[in-house]
Amino acid sequence: MGNELKVKEPPEELVEFLKNSKSLILVTHINPEGDALGSTLAFGMALERLGKSVALFDRDPVPEFYRFLPGWQRFTNSDFSLLLKNFRAHKCGIDGLILLDCNSPERADIKVPSDIPLIIIDHHETEKSFEVAVPVIKWIVPAAPATGMLVYNLIKNLGVKIDYDMAVSLYTAIAIDTGTFRYSNTTPEVLQIAAELLSLGVRPEMVSEALYDSWTTGRFRLLVECLNTLEIDGSIAITHVTEEDFKKTGTSSEDTENFSNFPRMIRDVKVSVFLRQIGPAKWKASLRSKGNINVAKIAEVFGGGGHKNAAGFMVEGRLEDIKRLIVEEVKRSMGEEVKG
Repeated sequence: MGNELKVKEPPEELVEFLKNSKSLILVTHINPEGDALGSTLAFGMALERLGKSVALFDRDPVPEFYRFLPGWQRFTNSDFSLLLKNFRAHKCGIDGLILLDCNSPERADIKVPSDIPLIIIDHHETEKSFEVAVPVIKWIVPAAPATGMLVYNLIKNLGVKIDYDMAVSLYTAIAIDTGTFRYSNTTPEVLQIAAELLSLGVRPEMVSEALYDSWTTGRFRLLVECLNTLEIDGSIAITHVTEEDFKKTGTSSEDTENFSNFPRMIRDVKVSVFLRQIGPAKWKASLRSKGNINVAKIAEVFGGGGHKNAAGFMVEGRLEDIKRLIVEEVKRSMGEEVKG
């Protein structure tokens, strides 16, 4: 299937760098979801198949409902500088630092050492500028439905045979970012790759059950608390959870994954805004949209970014003020699109 894929071939510079490297650290973004985790795990396995020494890092622990992914325990969540120090000591150096599903060190909450080349493999529409004193190789393809698609293609280019464990991780990565093959980014290419991964033994019912049918009672109660805050302003839906809600239900931030999608089920809702409290007067906003409404551009206004139909940002202030500002920006953006 290699050459007929629509996802662009990886840069030769990237492929050669990987072939010539011996020790690599793979990093993904904070609050990781399926594409971030699956892509990183699959790529780490592939590199090890080539004889590379590999370490995986994410600042935050792997959410419980992703712990069906083979090798999830490989992620280190301790101090990044300590990981670098230990890896250098045991592997006699680090040839490269690879960011996956993430296009800036800030998004991963790490600092890039001045002596380690940086590689970025991502598909987010928005990019944050950053400066590092090292060589940088970027492979960013916003048209790719998932970073898992890029990793699949890169593994093929490196001549590695995908095994069952890699297939589960890649299938999960692609499924998550295509809404389990329901979103408009579900292309023929996506389904071709999914079919190949199924032929390697992936059971879609197992992945689906782990992702959607294995909630704790606390997480379900948190969803109830969230939906009870529902406000609808025209075609915009807003929900939120507070730190008190987490305490009340015995849950944490990882339990809110996918909460932003529920109000989007309402027929007349075009944009869903979900706010999660992360500290006194601090909130994480997640935006989801239908059709041609580009929430990545809306998130950029607030210093964030993401995809056309899924984006987010951090914001500080009073909850009511934040909701008002976001609604105003969403309405402004939707008005511009109508005029255009």
